[in-house]
Amino acid sequence: MLSIGAFAQIGQVTHRMLRHWDTAGLLVPAHVDEFTGYRSYDPSQLDRLHRIVALRHLGFGLEQIAEVLEEGIDTTRLASLLRTRRDAVEREHRIATERLVDVERRLHVIEREKRMSSAEFIEKSLPAVRLAARSATVPAEEIGLHVGPMFDLVQAALPDRCGLLETPIAEYRSTDEGMHLTVGYVYAGAPVDGVEVIDLPAVERAVCGIHLGPMSGISESWHALHAEMLARGFEPSGPCRELYVRAVSDDQSDWVTELQQPVRRA
Repeated sequence: MLSIGAFAQIGQVTHRMLRHWDTAGLLVPAHVDEFTGYRSYDPSQLDRLHRIVALRHLGFGLEQIAEVLEEGIDTTRLASLLRTRRDAVEREHRIATERLVDVERRLHVIEREKRMSSAEFIEKSLPAVRLAARSATVPAEEIGLHVGPMFDLVQAALPDRCGLLETPIAEYRSTDEGMHLTVGYVYAGAPVDGVEVIDLPAVERAVCGIHLGPMSGISESWHALHAEMLARGFEPSGPCRELYVRAVSDDQSDWVTELQQPVRRA
């Protein structure tokens, strides 16, 4: 028999959790001393303990766990559920990281907004462009998780023949469902399996600026551009675009990105 302390240590749970599960009838000790009330567990109960902990990590409530254990759950099914939960946790972590980065960017923008120079931005027209691209609608907080992989899919479908991949562009359109992304390369060839041919229309007037360096700081540049747009008496007239003038190094330190926001008088 194992003392409650040894059983808790092996299972990596607290004494309080074991007492709670005992009260709920989920994991009843093999023996309770009638005089001291001291709980003891049989080593064979560790298998049930591990299943309870695993199901709790999957988000199951105590009543649901009791039902699952009563019906029986084999190791293969439990492992599958844990892998699914692991993938979900990893995704939640990536999203939380993106949100933290965005909060830090916005804080930095607030701290330096009084030092922004209007000379950093120009007004110009944008030509119509045809892209070989992929498009998707994603949650706004997950944009950074999708743009790179979408470019990779276009590259895989469109091998770099005669400089076809020299002009990468991304367009961002806000919708009720999220952010609609169009990601691709300027293209004048025939249709290709695995990509869409998408025409971005010409724009009469856009406020444009240059972002230097990693994409991790590009939101700050967009905030500055939009502040200047409003200061000049404009409002957005269409989805914004990013033209990746130079995007070579893996660490993005030498990247050059032109930000393009179509506008009209407010």
